[in-house]
Amino acid sequence: MDGRMSDRTMKRQVGLLLFVTVVSLGSVLGQVSYSIPEEMPKGSLVGNIAQDLGLDVKRLKSGKARIYTGEGTEYIELNKERGVLVMKERIDREALCGQTTPCALDFQIILENPMQFYSITVEITDINDNAPDFKKREMKFEISETVQMGSKFVLEKAVDVDVGINGLRGYSLSSSDTFNLIPYRIGSSRNVEMVLKKQLDREKEDRLSLVLTALDGGDPQLSGTIQIFITVLDANDNAPVCTQTEYKTNVKENSLKGAVLTTVSASDADEGPHGHVQYAISNVPEGALDLFHVDQESGVVTLMGTLDYEKFRHFEIDVQASDEGGNSDVCKVMIEVLDTNDNPPAINIMSTSSSISEDVKPGTVLTMMNVQDPDSDENGKVHCVLDDNAHFKIMSTSNNFFTLVTDGELDREIASQYNITVTCSDEGVPSLSSSVTLTLQISDVNDNAPVFKRSSYEAYIVENNTPGLSIFTVRARDADWNQNARVSYILEDSSVNGVPVSSYVSVSADSGVIHAVRSFDYEQIKDFHFSVKAQDGGSPPLSSIVSVKIMIQDQNDNPPQVLYPVQTGGSVVAEMVPRSADVGYLVTKVVAVDVDSGQNAWLSYKLQKATDRALFEVGLQNGEIRTIRQVTDKDAVKQRLTVIVEDNGQPSRSATVIVNVAVADSFPEVLSEFTDFPHDKEYNDNLTFYLVLALAVVSFLFITCLVVIISVKIYRWRQSRVLYHSSLPVIPYYPPRYSDTLGTGTLPHVYNYEVCRTTDSRRSDCKFGGAGSQNVLIMDPSSTGTMQRMQSEKSILDEPDSPLEVSCTEIIM
Repeated sequence: MDGRMSDRTMKRQVGLLLFVTVVSLGSVLGQVSYSIPEEMPKGSLVGNIAQDLGLDVKRLKSGKARIYTGEGTEYIELNKERGVLVMKERIDREALCGQTTPCALDFQIILENPMQFYSITVEITDINDNAPDFKKREMKFEISETVQMGSKFVLEKAVDVDVGINGLRGYSLSSSDTFNLIPYRIGSSRNVEMVLKKQLDREKEDRLSLVLTALDGGDPQLSGTIQIFITVLDANDNAPVCTQTEYKTNVKENSLKGAVLTTVSASDADEGPHGHVQYAISNVPEGALDLFHVDQESGVVTLMGTLDYEKFRHFEIDVQASDEGGNSDVCKVMIEVLDTNDNPPAINIMSTSSSISEDVKPGTVLTMMNVQDPDSDENGKVHCVLDDNAHFKIMSTSNNFFTLVTDGELDREIASQYNITVTCSDEGVPSLSSSVTLTLQISDVNDNAPVFKRSSYEAYIVENNTPGLSIFTVRARDADWNQNARVSYILEDSSVNGVPVSSYVSVSADSGVIHAVRSFDYEQIKDFHFSVKAQDGGSPPLSSIVSVKIMIQDQNDNPPQVLYPVQTGGSVVAEMVPRSADVGYLVTKVVAVDVDSGQNAWLSYKLQKATDRALFEVGLQNGEIRTIRQVTDKDAVKQRLTVIVEDNGQPSRSATVIVNVAVADSFPEVLSEFTDFPHDKEYNDNLTFYLVLALAVVSFLFITCLVVIISVKIYRWRQSRVLYHSSLPVIPYYPPRYSDTLGTGTLPHVYNYEVCRTTDSRRSDCKFGGAGSQNVLIMDPSSTGTMQRMQSEKSILDEPDSPLEVSCTEIIM
């Protein structure tokens, strides 16, 4: 037979055996086993995997289910539309597994979103598709006629690559009255032998022909035959005998070609050519014919090929010892192959993620891998480790399957990419290892708020600025990436003196530049606070707030303001100086203030013009007008001084004030001297009217005025005489609330004065000022009225214990 079954036979033997085992272990969600016969045609149903795993067909589609076989051939494919496993290629069990039983295919079904995998085992059962086969088509024996009855002759064994019931079951020898076949028990290590049952007689029959048939146990039964040709020789009555029935030896799989394995020996009692023994390999397993060699003369068995423990672990060969007469014996050689650690682990990536979010939870599966080491025992035990990386760990989920998972929280701002090296080593000596590097990108989430470089900012701007002027820039940095790190700046709602801060400044949303919305005036506002919020572009957005203080810097934009002496429109103010005044006599004090600040408000006083420059001087810092020499009778009564007040700004600003000084000891002198001051136009036009009106009442008012003036004059003269003869120093009296702040010239804006009026055709008002430290005369020719004395506050001269009394008189004309 040709070793192939008929279609009818195949259909009868293709029975499908299914059993399912679901095991929960780590990431292995289930394990299913099937049993199918070999040689099933393409497209044949293996099993309903969706039903057996309890999965919906939709899950197979959405999870992109696929079969993972590692580096092996894919014999079975997954039909995701039906959820079944079908044959992709015909399977020859003998080519796949040889004599190994059971023969099984192991593969995995991988699902994604989420990652899952299932282990599938398909056992391949044998069918009787191979007949027993002899390596040779014929055997030839040369047997001496003198051979004794009962002599045994070793025949060639047949090989049937099928296993189990379909394997070799027995032998039969064609009918012969000369030889019988010794019963052979399958599985034993005995040889197939025929025994001589009748004495040979070369003269009667010099050649015999027999047929040896090998039978298997399949249904239908298959067989193989070999022709046996026997030549009867003349007497050689002693056959070689092996020294040992079995020779056992061990050899490492990495042994070099030419290595000596063992030496077989046999002895022949005959002498001469009949006693010369030669050796030859008579029987070897499939695929081992070219691996070994025996020396014909010495019987030394040597290695001629390369051994592989992972393919063949045991060899059993027959070495036939023959003499020239045809007698022979078989020496059995048992060769055990020893494993060496010659295979590094093979790492196969089943599924992996190239990018994950930085906020994934610990324990998230990143990669699933299968590691195979074909070596045995300790040489095939594999363990995997990671390089120094505290954020990940590798776990063994089942035999030779590993998963890479996160082992802590990730932060893209610290590391945006990881190169993870997985090293798998076996336990052999020396150990072999393999490595694979996985690149993992960390995607960003908005977990960092913008951060300003400083907790608060201060900026300066000079007053009278141009609206829209850039003041300064606030900067915030966001450690996130891309849109999450895009920072926008927002002005927080607040108010400054009841006015929205947005009417003072604005903030550029993109650059953080703060602009002035209006022109600032230092005299109105010196500083103000507001807050700027930096907000990123994440979802939801994160933000931080910083406080900003803007300080207005002063400019010299205000000239000094003279507070004293007061400059009235048509009035003339005169300070009275007695002719008895000595050197350094305080005439008056020019009081001015500048609303600017700093050096812009530092005031200095200078005498610009004077009637007699040799008589008066002005204090540079305090504005005091004093005499610089003794007043004499030759000095003019009317003295006109022009004082300029300058600040210290750049450029400086100034103001001028005219001070009229009357050098006289009495009012009549003053009045007569100041009568030539011009009248206003309206007064001159109505002079006649006023003169006629004044004549009606002049007598009464004149008498009354003289009495009052004489009384006051006598009183003040007496007081001045007491002061004049006193040795006490002169203590000037300044206006209330006046403060000479170290020559800076600043003065509060509150002043009090005493005024009294009288009526006369040429002299109308007389003002007595309680706020000065000297005599003051105000002459106003255009005004008329009734003389009154008004005192708004008590002078130091009115205090009973005061050692000094200074008179102060103002006359308004």
